[in-house]
Amino acid sequence: MKIIILGAGQVGASVAANLVSEANDITVVDHNPELLRELQERFDLRTVQGHGAHPDVLARAGADDADMIIAVTNSDETNMVACQVAYTLFHTPTKIARVRAQSFLDQPKLFGSDALPIDVAISPEALVTDYILRLIENPGTLQVLDFAGGRIRLVAVKVYHGGPLVGQELRVLRERMPQVEARIAAIYRQDRAIEPEGDTVIAADDEIFFVAAPIHIRAVLSELGRLDHPYRRLIVAGGGNIGTRLAKALEPGFRVKLIERDFKRCKRIAEDLDKTIVLHGDAADQELLLEENIENTDVFCAVTNDDEANILSAMLAKRLGARKVMALINRASYVDLVQSGIVDIAISPQQATIGSLLKHVRRGDVVMVHSLRRGAAEAIEAIAHGDELSSKVVGRRIGELNLPKGASIGALVRGNEVVIAHHDTVIQAEDHVILFLQDKRRIHEVERLFQVEVTFL
Repeated sequence: MKIIILGAGQVGASVAANLVSEANDITVVDHNPELLRELQERFDLRTVQGHGAHPDVLARAGADDADMIIAVTNSDETNMVACQVAYTLFHTPTKIARVRAQSFLDQPKLFGSDALPIDVAISPEALVTDYILRLIENPGTLQVLDFAGGRIRLVAVKVYHGGPLVGQELRVLRERMPQVEARIAAIYRQDRAIEPEGDTVIAADDEIFFVAAPIHIRAVLSELGRLDHPYRRLIVAGGGNIGTRLAKALEPGFRVKLIERDFKRCKRIAEDLDKTIVLHGDAADQELLLEENIENTDVFCAVTNDDEANILSAMLAKRLGARKVMALINRASYVDLVQSGIVDIAISPQQATIGSLLKHVRRGDVVMVHSLRRGAAEAIEAIAHGDELSSKVVGRRIGELNLPKGASIGALVRGNEVVIAHHDTVIQAEDHVILFLQDKRRIHEVERLFQVEVTFL
């Protein structure tokens, strides 16, 4: 695909890195020559300096024959106007815009061919907030990702020392929970992928991805991970868009405190929130944390716009007794460094956002994509179309499919029914198929598998 990305900041650079590796023709537009130079040194792509919403700049970027424009500058207005220009002057087929302001997102009538011609409005802040909420609602998990509108979830968990299944074969999990429908999609041991077979022995510190319906997640966690008590007391560090959204979503069911260092912003946040206690101060202030009973806090979540402040405040909170600490980290190089140490969960906004873009780039009828393990792996939801004559998957047992190495099918969603995949499960037309790919470079093999005759739907 020929794709134009507007904005070379953190989101734009992350999108470019993910898409350029899949043999797409990428052009990045930004007014900052330094950012463009850095991208050109790292990746095989074109760059154009200029204002992303200006027609002459879009023309130089190749908008005449572009398949898609992804506007992810820091300005909502620029992103929206760029999509309008691309639609009116260049008839660009797919237009995606980053929209951060909630006042825009609250008006869905703004986005459509009869108003602003934006096919997809993406809010990284909303996506990150939802990501964190799922972690808080499922204590003990490392990742919780939704498919089929939340009817099935992919969950990542670390096996703890002394757990019931340590040293046991994988088939024992089904014997211990005969009434629970779940499937192990992948196992990572010391960052190396292991094919999950019935005789695979589970080891402490394994990172396991499994698929299950939401009602069964806690039962599986009790066998694999450390079953944490439900969270009740939370401290959010940072009163920006994410921190405020998070507190607003949590306050009906949790006891929430929010720490913000800007006094004027504190006052505005306190007016917007109902039950949250808003504190003026520094989240890395030991005395403040002790005064607010950090030792009795279930989750400390640092979501300021400063990576170092998030890491340091989370480390301090953990040392002072917080049960679980999370830190929002933009720099990819920090994520691995931090998560292996005292910070329980490092949250990458890019990883939480990229999936919502990738599903529009994937060929075939792909309705959901989640990027995993720093972009190396992927989980996708694809719809099986056609019949036994025109499709390579419809009417066939999963064990008969020619899946690429490292790919596995975890579940099917058939109407309102969730079907956990087994060797002899037969795929039917219009099934939503949940697949896990250990190596996302093999995504094109999966796309070809779901191809109907000679064209993609």
